[in-house]
Amino acid sequence: MQSYLGCDAHKHYSVFVTVDERGRASKPVRIEHNVAAYRRYFDTLPAGAEIALEATGHWCWIVDLMEQAGHRPHLANALEAKKRMGKTHKTDALDAKGLAILLRCGTLPESWIPPGQLRDQRELLRTRMVLRDPRTALKHRIHSAIDRYGLHATGITDIFGVKGRAYIAETLPNLPPETARMVALELDCIDQLSVKLLPGKTSSVQCAPTR
Repeated sequence: MQSYLGCDAHKHYSVFVTVDERGRASKPVRIEHNVAAYRRYFDTLPAGAEIALEATGHWCWIVDLMEQAGHRPHLANALEAKKRMGKTHKTDALDAKGLAILLRCGTLPESWIPPGQLRDQRELLRTRMVLRDPRTALKHRIHSAIDRYGLHATGITDIFGVKGRAYIAETLPNLPPETARMVALELDCIDQLSVKLLPGKTSSVQCAPTR
């Protein structure tokens, strides 16, 4: 007889409930977030078990273990799943049972689960986005420092291009000492972030030493 499992995953533990084809639910099983404990539990399940869990912040490693054990995970849109369950007074067991029932009935609001390699590769883009924002903020600060002292470059479209960096190097001695020192520091940070974002591409212009 086909069984359907719901997994209500929390930060330190998960609760599993199994629902059979007739809609009968098992007692909830709590598994602490320990890889060995998960593997032991998954080994007790029928081969190729269907398991529904919500797309929380730590679903990746749980799905990895499910796939390694030969089971079939189903990732649910958490907000939509809760709407379809329609329960106001919920417990971990009720949430897990609700996911299992939605999976059994074919009404689970599923999200696509990328292959394991792609899940890992997505971290490249996430990290790039995180590094991009502070680099942009640093560039704004340098623009502001140069404008503050009336030294804005004319005729240079990109102050961080080759010509722009040469201009900044020439301009640093005309800035107050601490401002010049901070601009040089910010440029160094931009270069380091650029190396991480665009490996192999660094500025060919070095700023003159500050006073």
